[in-house]
Amino acid sequence: MKRLTAIILAMVLVFSLAACSSGGGGGESEPANRLEAIKARGYIEMATEPYFAPYEFIDSSKDGDEQYQGLDIELGKYIAERLGVELKIVPLEFTAVLASITEGKYDFAASALAYSPERAENMNLSKGYRFSDEVASYGFLVREEDKDSIQKAEDTADMVLVTQSGSVQEGFVNDQIPKYKEFKLVLSMTDGFLMVSEGKADACACDVSNGQLYADANGGLAIAPFRFTVDESTQGTRVGIPKGEDELTEFINQCIDELRAEGTIDKWYEEYSDYARKLGVD
Repeated sequence: MKRLTAIILAMVLVFSLAACSSGGGGGESEPANRLEAIKARGYIEMATEPYFAPYEFIDSSKDGDEQYQGLDIELGKYIAERLGVELKIVPLEFTAVLASITEGKYDFAASALAYSPERAENMNLSKGYRFSDEVASYGFLVREEDKDSIQKAEDTADMVLVTQSGSVQEGFVNDQIPKYKEFKLVLSMTDGFLMVSEGKADACACDVSNGQLYADANGGLAIAPFRFTVDESTQGTRVGIPKGEDELTEFINQCIDELRAEGTIDKWYEEYSDYARKLGVD
């Protein structure tokens, strides 16, 4: 009887230890969402293409993350500061910025993103945080001697057009321009501007404010009168967040509300427009 009792007690002890090891009594639980994971690890990663002044650009006189300047960089710093974590900037080509958020590789993208239905399907998009003075803020950068050449969409029939691959402007050209001689796609908007400047393309579909900034800094270029038709409800530059990360999206929207209420976003836009011009940044 004593031996039987000892065997039973031993079996109870074995099962108890097994339950403890598999039941998670002493281990740390996984973060419930990306926002909690960011807080736990102590840093947040922001993907950006640093070649779109005044939103993001490089000051070559500085090193490390300090070389990255612009409105979006300040926005990223504000989000990190409000979370109490470090901001890590990840510079990428624009198509890689989009892919990295779609795949959930980084925490958010601040890279002068505009709304598009395709982007809204593949990622969470924040509220708009920077709005142009005019609703129709997309058009064509052309050489100065051709500044009146594009009055309406049909005027591009014999032209070589160019824009950045993956941009909303690519969709505008495909949807709203009935005919053109050739349509080229490049990795960055600056490459498109250079093609127009060098005579390799006739017009670059672009954000009007960014195109005007480039024209002011480099000369010999101008914005054509034509404007793409844009749905007013989709206006505003957005932050991209991995799909389904609603808690992080809500937090970023709170940051945007705070900054817009104080007029800080527009202040940054003017400040970094001047900064970029003084540097001669495109």
